[in-house]
Amino acid sequence: MTDNPQLGDAAWLKDGEVARLLAVLDRDGEEARVVGGAVRNALLRLAVDEIDVATTAVPETVVRRVEAAGWKSIPTGIDHGTVTVVIDGKPFEVTTLRQDVETYGRRAKVVFGRDWRTDAERRDFTINALSVTADGRIYDYVGGVADIAARRVRFIGEPGSRIAEDYLRILRFFRFHAWYGKGAPDAAGLHACILSRAGLATLSRERVRMELLKLLLAPRATPTLAVMAETGILGTVLGGVPQLASFENMAKVEAAMGLSADAVRRLGALAVTVMEDGERLAQRLRLSNAEAERLVALEHWWRVSPTAGAQAAHALLYRLGPQSFADRVLVAWSRSDAGAADPAWHALANLPQRWTAPKFPLKAAHFTRRGLAAGPALGAALRAAEEAWIAADFPAEHAALEAIADAAAKPPLR
Repeated sequence: MTDNPQLGDAAWLKDGEVARLLAVLDRDGEEARVVGGAVRNALLRLAVDEIDVATTAVPETVVRRVEAAGWKSIPTGIDHGTVTVVIDGKPFEVTTLRQDVETYGRRAKVVFGRDWRTDAERRDFTINALSVTADGRIYDYVGGVADIAARRVRFIGEPGSRIAEDYLRILRFFRFHAWYGKGAPDAAGLHACILSRAGLATLSRERVRMELLKLLLAPRATPTLAVMAETGILGTVLGGVPQLASFENMAKVEAAMGLSADAVRRLGALAVTVMEDGERLAQRLRLSNAEAERLVALEHWWRVSPTAGAQAAHALLYRLGPQSFADRVLVAWSRSDAGAADPAWHALANLPQRWTAPKFPLKAAHFTRRGLAAGPALGAALRAAEEAWIAADFPAEHAALEAIADAAAKPPLR
């Protein structure tokens, strides 16, 4: 047990749903504590979002108790002792203490137990192995409190053995360092990650995607990615050459614009130079269709510049839509010689807030009235009219639209 006043008043622990859940589970011979990230974040004075609970009670007892309290239980991972408890619409994962008897990748053969130290020692990093009781007593079996104070991410036990249990822990090591670490990564952990990096190829693409996108949002993502690049791990993940300067500049640009960090946009800055890069990453990381489309839309980023003028900016916004327009402009900005405070780039990136692209006002009827029948010629006239309308910077006046329609309806010269 550790007496650590840095936990503070911990209102999240002593009031509300968490306190009620612990009261139901922590009685009649059973014990329950909050474990993992919530304790870590509380000690770091960071927001406490996801709250996980560990208990000596077996899953059947957990289900019986929470349902008697009027809450919903969902057997999300009951074979491994995990039940999701929903209280007033808020989910909490409750997991029975366990010991991994055999591990093979993400799967493990487990037995339930009552030993808190054993349960802590099976976790990945010391900072994730802390637990706290309802009255604020912190239990630290592996040196997690000292590592939090030192801002050090350290494997529990022998790093290579822990990585071999699940090779995703390589990416988790860097992700947690980027979020919570300071200075160089733990030397023993880094060495083990380098030696084990070939194991990344055995992981599902979805799991790699999840870890990488979380890492890209971290406060110390840039120096962490630099270490990953130097050791060959980042190239293994991306399948290409990272652009670290562009990534760092993207973070500065987002901050200058008052934008929230965007993982997909940052991935584009880091790893997309041509359209094929976006297509490769979409396959390699099994991105969603929307994510893949955003990366592919970064094509021709090098053509974007504030010096191109208002018409070019309007045309780009019309063709791409606000999201992809912002992505392409910010990536181009991150690769330019301009700083994050540059007013011209700032104005270009803010264009969607000042100007909404209109809908193309000409319809097929405008051309059938001019003698064109339905068919290829009509489609070609519509396309030509739209291009002329864009080139004229989206006029709305009747006379200008009629002139565009007249010109597009004329048969081509032979």
